[in-house]
Amino acid sequence: MPAVGAATSWLYDSPVVEPLRLRRVPLLTACACFALGDLLALRWQPTLLLAAATLLLFVLSLLALRKTPRVAIVPVYALWIAIGCWCAQIEPAIPQQSALHHLADGLTRDVQGTVIRVRTLPPSPHNLPHPAFEPNAWDTDTDPTPDTQSIDIEVQSVEYLTPDLSVMQPTTGGIRFTVNGPQLSLHCGDLIDVPLRLRAPDVYRDPGAWSYADYLLEDGIGATGSSKSSRVQILRAAQPTLRCRIFAAQAWASNRLQSFTTSAAIRHLPTTLRLTPEDASMLNAMLFGDRTHLTRALRESFERTGTFHLFVVSGLHVALLAGGLFWFLRRVRVPQAVAVLITIVVAFGYAELTGFGIPAQRALIMTAIYLVARWLDREITALNALGAAALAVLVLDPRSLFEASFQMTFMVILAIAGLAIPLSERLIAPRLRALRHLDIIRADAAVPPRLAQFRVHTRMLTELSADLFTPRLANLPAWLLRAFFWTCEALLISLTAELCMILPMAIYFHRATLLALPLNFIDIPLLSVLLCIAIITFLASLLSSWLALIPAAITALLLHLMRFTVDRVQNLTIANLRTPEPAPIALALACACILYCCWALRAHRRTFFATGVLVALLIPLAVLYPTPPRLHPGTLEVTAIDVGQGDSIFVVSPLGETMLVDAGGPTGRGENAPASAWDVGEEVVAPYLWSRRIRHLDVVLLTHAHSDHMGGMPAILRDFHPRELWISIDPGDSPLFYALLAQARAQHMIIRHLHAGETFPWSDLHATVLAPEAPYANGGTPINNDSLVVRLAYDHASVLLEGDAEAPSEAAMLANHRVQPATLLKVGHHGSHTSTTPDFLAAVSPLDAVISDGQHNTFGHPSPLVIDRLAAAHIRTYRTDRLGATTFLLTPSGGISQASAASNW
Repeated sequence: MPAVGAATSWLYDSPVVEPLRLRRVPLLTACACFALGDLLALRWQPTLLLAAATLLLFVLSLLALRKTPRVAIVPVYALWIAIGCWCAQIEPAIPQQSALHHLADGLTRDVQGTVIRVRTLPPSPHNLPHPAFEPNAWDTDTDPTPDTQSIDIEVQSVEYLTPDLSVMQPTTGGIRFTVNGPQLSLHCGDLIDVPLRLRAPDVYRDPGAWSYADYLLEDGIGATGSSKSSRVQILRAAQPTLRCRIFAAQAWASNRLQSFTTSAAIRHLPTTLRLTPEDASMLNAMLFGDRTHLTRALRESFERTGTFHLFVVSGLHVALLAGGLFWFLRRVRVPQAVAVLITIVVAFGYAELTGFGIPAQRALIMTAIYLVARWLDREITALNALGAAALAVLVLDPRSLFEASFQMTFMVILAIAGLAIPLSERLIAPRLRALRHLDIIRADAAVPPRLAQFRVHTRMLTELSADLFTPRLANLPAWLLRAFFWTCEALLISLTAELCMILPMAIYFHRATLLALPLNFIDIPLLSVLLCIAIITFLASLLSSWLALIPAAITALLLHLMRFTVDRVQNLTIANLRTPEPAPIALALACACILYCCWALRAHRRTFFATGVLVALLIPLAVLYPTPPRLHPGTLEVTAIDVGQGDSIFVVSPLGETMLVDAGGPTGRGENAPASAWDVGEEVVAPYLWSRRIRHLDVVLLTHAHSDHMGGMPAILRDFHPRELWISIDPGDSPLFYALLAQARAQHMIIRHLHAGETFPWSDLHATVLAPEAPYANGGTPINNDSLVVRLAYDHASVLLEGDAEAPSEAAMLANHRVQPATLLKVGHHGSHTSTTPDFLAAVSPLDAVISDGQHNTFGHPSPLVIDRLAAAHIRTYRTDRLGATTFLLTPSGGISQASAASNW
């Protein structure tokens, strides 16, 4: 039996939680100053002044450290701000690959390059992971087939064409193209030749919209294209590089796990304990970042409940895996140095299997530095170790400060180090330590009275357990209590992580479901265990499928439990609430709450500790508290949103009521085709509205049932819950249209069918319907002349929203004397020559006109004839393919002002 003194020296004395003082976290403070300098570099870049200030601060820091160390903190941290500015300014910009953009001119060119990555895409385009295809992939030359492959190449030379000659010229950049036909046996490192019609990635120039082009540039891709497998020639066999080997490792791991689910070893297990191919697709997404085989339905169920980040391999996964492994190793008494080394090695191997992307690299660096710092200096605080890790990442890549992956990784570790650790040390850890060596009765005097009483009660339970059952089960109560406190500790970590993750989740994913917190409260601990067990399953399967049987069964059970919790709540209304981007004041308040909690939970006074717990619970309220939308009161606002080759118009009345006219969508796939994997409503229109802090729409107007107007509408109805839906006629053959009506009825919306001649007030505007006529009907598929044409008037100012109405509809409006002059005209049918006839344009006689059309569209919109017609009438014309989202402000006097929405705020 160990001596009492030896036991109490390290078993019972609870480590005092040090109060948070500046001198205790110098590296975290330096990191904050560096980040501030990084932010200042965005707006303030006077190089000469910065150089002089840096030199002065350096000299002052040296003098202060020698003469008056107490005040040296001021120039030293100011110097870190200057260093942050310098690092941000000297960081090389991401290459824009403009050479490839110039070659995307519609001509087919021979391209030679080295294969970087080969992926086989799933059979159905509706299961494609976003963004396996770029937005507007429906306009490419070929359609996805079961044999589609996605190939990334590093370009070496491209064919330059002139009327007189064709020559291959060296060119740099990256191209991602799809190949249809029989599967190609390509390997990373192969030099290939393929004819491609290059395409510059589409850019939606709307505030808040996700940029696919920037996403590709971060992957080193500057252009896209498509080809047939028969046209691809291999010029030289593979010469693998390190990058190739990393991608090959990721593909190998993904395929190996997928094949394990079909092995004979697991076929005889019960359904609950058996991994299926769909389970393998979920595990591949969670473990290796391969979301290729995730079905659309599976994606949406996790997105609706705010848990899709479980599938995004980021700092969360690396931190959870490393933290769980390190915690386990320390629990089984592995020496700290060995535990740190094993954790870093395993985390590095895991990051490589995920493709060693930038988020995984940052998370690995931060985790490694954090663990090493804690190991080398046991007196260093967890927050100071976090500061060292974050500072190292920011110095290497200042741009990472503005990326979601870094922010989410930082928030996870901040939650654990800043909130979970002090809470655990106050509430859980002392009781866990008190459960050690219960047989040393005399040691009770060395612990606080409440813990001594806890030990006495536990011993009484052990004696009762021995009497009721068997002496072998005497320690059962102690085991159960340890398991209970360990579970509480894991739940505490998950809760604090979720509280801090609310901030980036609201900014980047616009999720604010009331069920996200309880679901993540359950799923994140499951994920922590699942990642470790799944890795063990994967490693065991490499040796033998039978050896992996038991961990595979546990993995399947945890995965199915996670899926069960999501499936049970995904259809509830509160499971799909969305939130706009928080206001700067809300972000500042949430950050202030987090900082206060980090200080208060370490304070010795119980009052501060209690307020820290309460303030922690206020973090979600600070982020999600409704803020006023960004509007222009007193004017009629009309914004043409850039949705590519489609229509979407946002209208705000002078009283602040909102209307969305159409919501964009895919072009050229047929009106009865299923929805595309790329949802322009979810990815473009909704983010624009959220950037304006719009939470609810009063009216949604659908001009007609063509996909480029209706495709994004289901997401808009789901996210913004409009009160009314205005439509024209019900076409006879349009399943998607009737599905939209069913969705509107399920959401208890008022559905109004409007016809020419109707006039009514809306907000403080006067609405007049110009088309279609009441007798008009269409028993077939939707056509352009089904379009609902509406004129909205505000005193002497007005806007005419024409949809896709063509010449016959315009002629009917003129014949029935329904056309009146308008201040602003939304040009019909994207500027096609089939609309905007001379007589109609003369009757409307607008001051300004806006054309909603897409870059690189294959329809020739807008027609030069219409452009010339508008110019001849001296009408100022704006195009979304050139200007992006464009806002017009109409005043009661009939005046009008215009500004690009991207610079309007």
